[in-house]
Amino acid sequence: MNETVDVAVVGAGPYGLSLAAHLRAAGVSHRQFGVPLNLWRTAMPRGMYLKSQGFACSLSDPHASHTLETFCRETGRVYAHIGVPVSLDTFLEYGTWFERNHAPDVEQVLVDRLRRTGDRYELELTDGRTASARNVVVATGVEHFVRMPDVLAELPAHLSSHASAHVDLGVFRDREVAVLGAGQSALETAALLRESGASVRIVARRGRIAWNGLPPAEERSLRSRLREPEAGLGTGWATWFYSEHPELFRFLPPATRVRLARTALGPAGAWWLRDRVDGKIPMLLQREVEWADPAGDRVRLGLRRGSETSTLSVDHVISATGYRPDLGRLSFLSPELRAGVSTLDRTPRVGSDYQSSVPGLFFVGPAVAPSFGPVMRFVYGAHHASRAVTARISPARERRVFAVPGTRG
Repeated sequence: MNETVDVAVVGAGPYGLSLAAHLRAAGVSHRQFGVPLNLWRTAMPRGMYLKSQGFACSLSDPHASHTLETFCRETGRVYAHIGVPVSLDTFLEYGTWFERNHAPDVEQVLVDRLRRTGDRYELELTDGRTASARNVVVATGVEHFVRMPDVLAELPAHLSSHASAHVDLGVFRDREVAVLGAGQSALETAALLRESGASVRIVARRGRIAWNGLPPAEERSLRSRLREPEAGLGTGWATWFYSEHPELFRFLPPATRVRLARTALGPAGAWWLRDRVDGKIPMLLQREVEWADPAGDRVRLGLRRGSETSTLSVDHVISATGYRPDLGRLSFLSPELRAGVSTLDRTPRVGSDYQSSVPGLFFVGPAVAPSFGPVMRFVYGAHHASRAVTARISPARERRVFAVPGTRG
């Protein structure tokens, strides 16, 4: 199978699967490479729940025929648009169902090298095969972008890890663990550790833990909905803007986009998690990890608070410090290709069609949050990205996109 296709999709997470559904419906020839929902299966702990509301956890297909709601109804699972957290197990089963119906031809192999040759792209696959495409969409999610504090980077793996390294937190039973961070990942990791029998502390730079409020009732008055609209990422007019209009977010000044991509919808815990954390897990707030040293089978952390420094000794420290998109960490891109991509805050600068400065090379998902806003960090953003990319490449438009590059943001 070496013929040149219109599109190669690199990645099979929520964005990659959604894009495949739209391309397939539009009759665009494509190949897709990746392990479906790999990060969700291998880097998220058992017992986890998604933070987004049920209606915002659906993957995207052109006719909305395979939503999470439809899957839950057909399989007898509990579902509500608002107010019922979606378990990781349910989401994974849903993703498999969606893949089977809309992306049945995913090739479960990774891309080792991507380069541009003339008017097309060549992909070298980890199984030794090659592929050729006129366009490539990079939909690799965040798995290349793990963010660890520099002070912990040199510690051995048995003493320090990122939250994404753990599927089974039960391995820490009867051990002392420090969790760094103040967001959903840190708070839920800490809760699951405690419930697995670990002794856990939360260490955070913030002075307080922020908690999301109870979700609004599904049936609200017009006045209430106008005052505080419900959107894919939460409630309020700013959140509605980020959720529903990424195409307008692009017109904000670049510095503003970068700041909002990093800070909007900042660290906070879901309302349903609070009772499992508050008053149950000790918190060391306003602490900065100044140094970290191995001490036999344990690790000592120097925690600075103002002008004072204290020491904390634990068996393991888990950094629930999220991800930081960085084009330079997409090692499968050839150096020449990477050098040709214009950047914004180390992320690909893309146009309204998600096309980069290299014609025919598209990026979707968290990698373009500084271009399209914080919605790109969530499943909910897959609908906008899939529609825009498909509209750019579909047979109804000029298929040789090298001749007609998209506008630049």
